Amino acid sequence: MRIAILKERAAGESRVAATPETVKKFIGLGATVAVESSAGEGASISDEAYAEAGAETGELAKVVKDADIVLGIQAPDVVDLAGAKPGAWVAALFDPFNAKDRVEAYAKAGFEALSMEFMPRITRAQSMDVLSSQSNLAGYKAVIASADTYGRAFPMMMTAAGTVQAARVFVMGVGVAGLQAIATAKRLGAQVSATDVRSATKEQIQSLGAKPIFVESVEGIEGEGSGGYATEMSEEYQKAQAELVSEHIAKQDIVITTALIPGRAAPRLISDAQIASMKPGSVIFDLAVAAGGNVEGSRPDEVVERHGVKIIGFANTAGHLAADASALFSRNHFNFLSAFWDKEAGKPVLDEEIGDAVRLTQDGKVVNERLLS
Repeated sequence: MRIAILKERAAGESRVAATPETVKKFIGLGATVAVESSAGEGASISDEAYAEAGAETGELAKVVKDADIVLGIQAPDVVDLAGAKPGAWVAALFDPFNAKDRVEAYAKAGFEALSMEFMPRITRAQSMDVLSSQSNLAGYKAVIASADTYGRAFPMMMTAAGTVQAARVFVMGVGVAGLQAIATAKRLGAQVSATDVRSATKEQIQSLGAKPIFVESVEGIEGEGSGGYATEMSEEYQKAQAELVSEHIAKQDIVITTALIPGRAAPRLISDAQIASMKPGSVIFDLAVAAGGNVEGSRPDEVVERHGVKIIGFANTAGHLAADASALFSRNHFNFLSAFWDKEAGKPVLDEEIGDAVRLTQDGKVVNERLLS
C-alpha cells in the first residue's frame, strides 16, 4: 500500500496533507509513504523531517508512481496524478458542488475521489472531520486578525490616566468557528454577544460567557439543519433578524460573520446600510468571504473600508495557521483511513455509512447521491 503526499498547487495554499507524525503512523500500519519535495515548506516541515520519519521524498512523478492512495488538502488536478494506480483513492477537499468539472474528470480518469468535506457529522466520524478542525482554527484566527486591525485594546483597562472600555464583539453564526471566536474574544477580555438561527445554540453561547441575541417574535430552527449546518430561513425570519441585527450592530466594535450553507452562496447578513450604522474604526471579519461573503462589499484577502469601517476576510483562513492546520488535517486523514484499515488486506476498506457519504466517483462514474440529485 503506497500513500503519496503531493505539494499543494492551489493559489495561497500553505498547508500539507501529512506531517512526520502521521507518516510514522501510516508506516506503522504497514504502508509505504512518499512525499513530494518541499510539500511541507509552507507549514515549516522540511524534507529531512519527512525522511527521518521514514518517508520517501522526491519529485512529483516519482512520488505518484504506483500510488494506491493520494492525500491532499485541495484536490490535485488529474494531470498531476499520472502514474498512480488505476482506481487509486484521492482523499482531499473537492468543493464538489462548485467544481463539478473536476469531479467528472476524476470519474473519467478512473480515480476514486473521496471528498473530506462530505464526511458525515456523526459521533464516530468526529475525529475525521476536517471542516470542524479547520473551522476551529479559523474562528480563532478571525478574532486575532480583527484585534490586530482594530487598533485598540480588547480588555477593559483601568489606569491612572483613566479607563479603557472593553471592546464589544458580536459573532454571527455559532457553529464550530463561531464558538471558537466567542471563546477567543472572551479570553482576550472583550464583551461578547452572539446570534444564530438555531435556538439550540443559546445554551452554547451562554456556556462561554457571551450574551445570546435572538429573534423571539418569529420561530427559527429548533435543532440542527442537514449535516449540522443551518438551513435557509423564511422571509419573515430574515426580516426580523435583519431588524434585530441592525439595532445591535450599531453598538459593536467588531463583528465576525461565519454563516455558510453547503452547496450555495453564503447568505448575506450585513448590508451597506448596517455597515454605515457602525462607529468609524470598527472592524468586520467575514469568514465566509470565499463563498461569496456574508458582508456587502467584502473581498477575499483585501481590507475594504466603507463608512470608516474596515471589512476583512481571508480566502483560506486556516491556512494562515499552516503548521497547526496541517497537523490537525493530517490527523483527520489518518483517523479516517486507519479506522477502516484491514490488516489482512493491508489497506483500508470503507463501510457503507461513511464510504457512501464521502465517495464521489467510482468505476468511471460519479456515484455520490448529493451530486446526482
